Amino acid sequence: MTEYSAFCRRPMTARILMPKSRSSSSLSAAESRSTLPELRALQLHLASERGLADNSLHAYRRDLENLGRYLADAGLNFLTAEANHFRAYLQDQSRHGKSTRTVSRRLAAIRAFLRFLTTQGYDRLKVLAQLERPKPQRPLPKVLNREQVNQLIAAPDPKSSLFARDVAILELLYASGLRATELCELKLRDVNLQVGCVRVLGKGSKERIVPLGRAAAEAIARYLAESRPTLDRHKAEELFLSRTGKPLERIALWMLVEKYGRKSGLLKSVSPHTLRHCFATHLLGGGADLRVVQELLGHSDISTTQIYTHVDQTRLKSVHVKYHPRA
Repeated sequence: MTEYSAFCRRPMTARILMPKSRSSSSLSAAESRSTLPELRALQLHLASERGLADNSLHAYRRDLENLGRYLADAGLNFLTAEANHFRAYLQDQSRHGKSTRTVSRRLAAIRAFLRFLTTQGYDRLKVLAQLERPKPQRPLPKVLNREQVNQLIAAPDPKSSLFARDVAILELLYASGLRATELCELKLRDVNLQVGCVRVLGKGSKERIVPLGRAAAEAIARYLAESRPTLDRHKAEELFLSRTGKPLERIALWMLVEKYGRKSGLLKSVSPHTLRHCFATHLLGGGADLRVVQELLGHSDISTTQIYTHVDQTRLKSVHVKYHPRA
């Protein structure tokens, strides 16, 4: 029996000890779809030890299953492949048109798996050290100006039974810069209209408090009074519900925002993340401190937030004029 086969045959409890956690319990659906037992063990490890979000776990699983097929075609596996084999796979991905961001994520998945194998007693440390991370190219975010944001928020039809809900969603996305998943997972208890803030559970199960703003608070209050009671047929905990009374799903949220983007006559493709970009860019344009914006967005690394400083050229010019001696 090969070393790789032995790993696959080892009981799950021998490969990883899984503590109880929110992420690990929500992993069961994805776990059952994984074709390789060692990938299931990795997913449980990433969910329980590192607190990765479900979307990241699904992406890692798909990436590693894709790599597993590539290695199998070459007569290799995760324990026998060397650094040059992993590099060849990544180069092959680039040749087939995968973006730098996708290739970087697949490298991150490989490195995470090799680190996990090392903790399980397999000699993969040398290979891991030879795999460097390329810097992903970060395109500048697409943002709307304030007038365009107002157009978007004014797009819902007042005659629609979902008018109050849709306005509340658009106002909240712009006022708080929430990710699509964060908004869909908001519970009623997470919103405090009296204080004017919302509690958000972000990536890695990190909690943050974000101000609502007057317009968003008023829109949510109207939704709770006029629309949600008629939608809530199952006594749901989630704040935003679908037409059938079920919690609003991420894909439905994307379709909703895209629909109103088209209706408002905006030429750009609009998504929930577009409003997150607008939130950050408009705050910085108004003079907000970069560290504050980082905290509000839930970014762990400030370099992720710094990209917004390159979007607002007006602010960059005003800072240059104000502080450079020869401006």
